[in-house]
Amino acid sequence: MAYVPGVALLAALVAGCSAGSGADDPAADSKPGSPTVSAAPPGKYRTLPESCRAVPRSTLKDLLPGAAELPEEQQDKVYGGTASVTFDTDRKVGCSWKSEAPDASRNLSIDFERVVSYDPAVSDDDRAQDVYTKKESAAGLSGGPSSSVSGTPTGSPSGKPSASPSGTPGGSASGAPATPSAPSTGSDEDLRPRLLDGLGDAAFLDDALTRAGSTAQHRTVSVVFRTSNVIVTIEYTEQSALVTEVPDSKELQEKAQALARKLAETLSE
Repeated sequence: MAYVPGVALLAALVAGCSAGSGADDPAADSKPGSPTVSAAPPGKYRTLPESCRAVPRSTLKDLLPGAAELPEEQQDKVYGGTASVTFDTDRKVGCSWKSEAPDASRNLSIDFERVVSYDPAVSDDDRAQDVYTKKESAAGLSGGPSSSVSGTPTGSPSGKPSASPSGTPGGSASGAPATPSAPSTGSDEDLRPRLLDGLGDAAFLDDALTRAGSTAQHRTVSVVFRTSNVIVTIEYTEQSALVTEVPDSKELQEKAQALARKLAETLSE
């Protein structure tokens, strides 16, 4: 029998074990054809702005007529706004303002919601789009601008009372809330609830005219937009002092959209 030195035998055994072991081979446990799973990317935003400081004072003066005539101390209170109650300012914040004028009162509210997906397979942006889509559907716009019926502005978009036998613009003699009806011609078409282009990743505008009790007309214009994983909601409301006055849809819509674009720019900075 041939004699194998101890050192040579040990080296042979070590070499054999190394060749047969896959412990150090990164591909040893991989299975052919198995997909590589990676977590969905997080949203762009990790925090939210301070809501009551999100609107410049100069803009508030334009949106809240009548406040500029108040004593300075009262102006500061009006323009300072009232913060919404929230338990997590990194997830949801909001603020509201109100002004009174002889002919009408106006209310403004803004709401920021940061959406977070807890499913690693679903991105924050995709989850935010789901939340936004539900808001769009609730406004009757899920099928496109022409599908909106319930949110269509009522009365005369120009702000003038429409002629009706009851003397109630777009409403009934009993003083019940006006029944939505689509504007019929020309420029009125542009004032209907609709999807908006060029505002965030997705946006829509809603416009509703109702009665406050049995007297004044009450119009609320809402603009909702999504940018990455943040959804912003603006509600701008005017209540006329006289029953014969209908709040001007065009003015409210233009100012609400202008504010929305300013907020979108602020978020992008």
